[in-house]
Amino acid sequence: MKKVLITGITGQDGSFLAQELVQRGYDVVGLVRRGSTPKTGRLDYLGILDKVRLVSMELTEFANVFSVIKAESPDLIYNLGAQSFVADSFDHPHLTSEINYTGVLNILEAVKVLGIECSIYQASTSEMYGDVLTDPQNEDTPFNPLSPYAVAKAAAHHIIRNYRFAYGMKTSNGILFNHESELRGREFVTRKITSKLASIKVQDGPPVRLGNLDSVRDWGYAKDYIKGMILINEASQASDYVIATNTIKTVREFFEFSAIAAGFSPVFEGEGMDEKCICKKTSKVLCEVDKKFFRPSDVTYLRGDYSKINQELGWKPETAFETMAERMVLTDIQLVESGNIYSF
Repeated sequence: MKKVLITGITGQDGSFLAQELVQRGYDVVGLVRRGSTPKTGRLDYLGILDKVRLVSMELTEFANVFSVIKAESPDLIYNLGAQSFVADSFDHPHLTSEINYTGVLNILEAVKVLGIECSIYQASTSEMYGDVLTDPQNEDTPFNPLSPYAVAKAAAHHIIRNYRFAYGMKTSNGILFNHESELRGREFVTRKITSKLASIKVQDGPPVRLGNLDSVRDWGYAKDYIKGMILINEASQASDYVIATNTIKTVREFFEFSAIAAGFSPVFEGEGMDEKCICKKTSKVLCEVDKKFFRPSDVTYLRGDYSKINQELGWKPETAFETMAERMVLTDIQLVESGNIYSF
């Protein structure tokens, strides 16, 4: 039985990945921060909390990373642990760099020094492309990061490649474009939208307050992307791959699809900071623009080309954008109705 270590197992991607690997018969070990109570709501929701083993490990402390990897001697590592909220990286740039770059370096050094033969997957991000230099973006597109989060992730991406070429280690990057699901954190705009719409639907809550409605993203469904991660980490040769859909939607469009799925009749009125969305059936204000949700520097357009992973590993997206939005908002409505809104 192959042993897999997953950092960030309690997050959206880590939980879905653990579920998939448990179903495939792997021995799954989840690494969680020391001294904290793990937020296991997602694992519990998926029914796998008792099927994985949680071990304390602090990514930023090399001695701790070294001792855990030595004790576990894994066949595969998935590094999904990160300070993953872009907006917070402007307020906490040092912390973001320590977790998102130094944490990766610690894993690489531990595996190298121990001489463990294992495959390492690093969760890279489309945010590294920043102010994009080609359209669509692929594995050869230069990075042009616009946030401390993206800078740290770009550094981690390069150190993964460096250890592959310098030491012959089996290290790969998955450059994932935005991928959402019913398990997404509520601080991210898609889940913020669906959870707030659920509150409006069930509890007549206040309007959703959003930033730039014109931001364009390549949005896919997280469970599809998990399968891509596994293909990358288990491929015979290490490499770097974009996982995306090669389609684009605006934040406004995501909101509209989600509102329709929730049973509203959304209509947008006004422009710029005065734009708002109203339900034409009830005249209820559904969302308003708020300048405090605009970032100091913002990535406004991303679209990924997944040709390489499709041609080499056979992966392609399976879930339609509309299906993803509907699934998210209906799940959030069920959570609000059940009073279980803080489980994840």
